[in-house]
Amino acid sequence: MDAPIIGITTGRNTDGEREPWVRVTEAYIQAILRAGGAPILLPVGLASGPLAEVERLLDGLLLTGGADIDPARFGGESHPRVYGVDPARDELEFALTRWAVDSGTPFLGICRGCQVVNVALGGSLFTDIADQVPGAVRHSHLKNEPRSQIAHSVAVEPGTCLAEILGQQTLPANSYHHQSAREIAATLVVSARASDGIIEGLELPGHPFGIAVQWHPEWLPGEPIHQKIFQAFIRAARDRKAR
Repeated sequence: MDAPIIGITTGRNTDGEREPWVRVTEAYIQAILRAGGAPILLPVGLASGPLAEVERLLDGLLLTGGADIDPARFGGESHPRVYGVDPARDELEFALTRWAVDSGTPFLGICRGCQVVNVALGGSLFTDIADQVPGAVRHSHLKNEPRSQIAHSVAVEPGTCLAEILGQQTLPANSYHHQSAREIAATLVVSARASDGIIEGLELPGHPFGIAVQWHPEWLPGEPIHQKIFQAFIRAARDRKAR
């Protein structure tokens, strides 16, 4: 059977150059390839007409990590550590999320992608965990640490789709974020938490595959437990393609 086509969202930055670059960490692409999907990159700035054409091609959607969502989109508190806000990226990813929900297209959110899913469906975020959640463990990543560095454990909620995929209730996770879900969108359920209560997983009940996680399984290619997420995602996308 042909590989399902997975749209991968991108960010953009200038890296000191005058013109912006549209880019995404290659780890996402490799994770989709390993699981049997065919990745295509979705550039920031897609207008509604071209976007509708692209959506017709997709069997699945991967919402990637990156810079912060504009706090104005969820009534969030401003904070000096909010960075890299890109209204065009927010607009595109919110539209894609709502399309995936309404069309029954499998979607997977990672890190920022988890936050996008929550805010796009009506939830809110902590704009800085360290300042707004007393007693929180460290969720941010230090520059001298490998991105596979394990930061804390995650407890998976029994009876969730994530628990069924992983087959266990706790797992070690890496961490690379300073924001997280606060108020949960009414249509979502919490599927995982860190030991400090920070939400590490969300999912959309009744959807063919609507899962979002706050950690980065794409940076843990040698850990089978984390790769189960991508494998289940691609299975769901393949089922959609077959239909």
